[in-house]
Amino acid sequence: MGINKQQPRIRIKPSVIKAIALFFLCCLLTASCGQRTRPSVTATGENANNRVTIGTTLKLRTMDPADGYETLSGQLLRNLGDTLYTYKSGTTELIPHLATAMPKVSQDGLTYTIPLRQGVIFHDDTPFNAAAMEFSLQRFIQNGGSPALLLSDAVESVKATGEYELTFQLKKPFAAFPSLLTFSGMCAVSPKAYEIGQGKFKPDTFVGTGRYKLAKYGSDSLKFDVFDKYWGEKPVNQGIDILLLSSSSNLFNTFQTGAVDVAYLSLDADQVRSLDEGAKKGKWQEIAGESSTVNYMTLNMQSKPLDKLEVRQAIASVMDRPLINERVLQGQAQPLYSLIPTTLDVQKPVFKELYGDANTAKAKELLTKAGYSATNPFVLPIWYASASRKRALVASTIEAQTKLKMDGIMQVEINSVESPTLFQNIEKGIYPAVLVDWSADFFDADNYIQPFLDCATGSEAGGCSKGASQSQGSFYYSDRVNQLIDKERKETNPETRKAIFAEIQDILGKDVPFIPLWQDKDYTFAQNSITGVRLEPTQSFPFWFLKKQ
Repeated sequence: MGINKQQPRIRIKPSVIKAIALFFLCCLLTASCGQRTRPSVTATGENANNRVTIGTTLKLRTMDPADGYETLSGQLLRNLGDTLYTYKSGTTELIPHLATAMPKVSQDGLTYTIPLRQGVIFHDDTPFNAAAMEFSLQRFIQNGGSPALLLSDAVESVKATGEYELTFQLKKPFAAFPSLLTFSGMCAVSPKAYEIGQGKFKPDTFVGTGRYKLAKYGSDSLKFDVFDKYWGEKPVNQGIDILLLSSSSNLFNTFQTGAVDVAYLSLDADQVRSLDEGAKKGKWQEIAGESSTVNYMTLNMQSKPLDKLEVRQAIASVMDRPLINERVLQGQAQPLYSLIPTTLDVQKPVFKELYGDANTAKAKELLTKAGYSATNPFVLPIWYASASRKRALVASTIEAQTKLKMDGIMQVEINSVESPTLFQNIEKGIYPAVLVDWSADFFDADNYIQPFLDCATGSEAGGCSKGASQSQGSFYYSDRVNQLIDKERKETNPETRKAIFAEIQDILGKDVPFIPLWQDKDYTFAQNSITGVRLEPTQSFPFWFLKKQ
């Protein structure tokens, strides 16, 4: 783990003209354009025009579940495929999906036995069974894709121990293992359509067991058709058309013209505000949901003078989260005071308790103690991905506030670099401070702690030389934190586990290898003709509830 999903994706980008042309072509094939919100009805009474068009600016690199590690591929795979476990809609309750019950766990916490569903078939009519699930997960591990370590780090072996029984042997006890199995890339894929082998990926196809089949994979659009042999609850629509738009302005304009039914990630703050005003006037619908994506600053503890605790604590004291939320994010986020988001009940706002916001008096005191003054100022170079306008504005806001309120004892230098270079260099320790974000692989507090603070090889004096914190660019090492992470992974009692996470967050606040800044909110907009838009608390976007009136 510890791979940030902000990594770059290369994609041929469409124009608005293509997007609108595609829409009107669909209209001409099904009904007149003037009756777009009044779909025609066939002789059987079925809605013949009940396909829903979704527009997004998220980039798509691959549809291969063994290699997809970006936001969009994850959302699409959740609609095209099935995992062993999922979440009950509208809740964070873990429930069986391709499994028929929660795992039977051995007393030592290392063996997980899972009964599987019968009567399931793949999109190519291949029957699903334990052997097919074993194949899918072995492929996930062995093909060496971006997310492979998620499973290979945790699992010693996975085997079909019956026609409909799967058994995992773990390397170490891991209480959140069933939650890990909800990761979209761990869905079942047809053994006839794929093969196991290093780098043997199929980026533009998908053959799984889900509610939709991938009918078209294009450079600027995708088409999902309903899988009529699906074993469970079928979609209420007749399919989904996805337009991959080149920019937020294209998405904004295309939605306003009605050329897409749903605008789903990502719009700029001023565009969200404009569409929000339109929604209040009844022009369309706004669906807002609390996101679990966290935004933070990484501090490289091997970069002098960030190796000094007083300096890191001073930086934490300077941060003004409410100001960032108001001026840059236009109130479309919430201040964050831990790496764990507020959507998880174990979150503890330790940075608010220890530092507050814009505590410049404390920051000056700490920097003075560290030997700095107006004539010998501390200079903080902040780096961010050059394509991120949001982070550019955040960095500028921090710089302006520092200049205004720190009396010259602290200065900020702003630097940007292209995203591919940024993420290649973070783990090399190139940057003293970096603004980045994190979307969890699975909905458990462990995935906001272990990928940041765990370190396999290192020392208190020398820092982390190999491990999660090294890959995140902080090089943080704490023997106590390593012990606590190991402990929470073994612990099955929720309250005991909560207490362990509380201690970890206390240490995080004291040592400051990272500074949490804000937690996103997700905004999706839909035309008034669309029903069933749901943003799940676990961050998934189920397409099968969408319906055109």
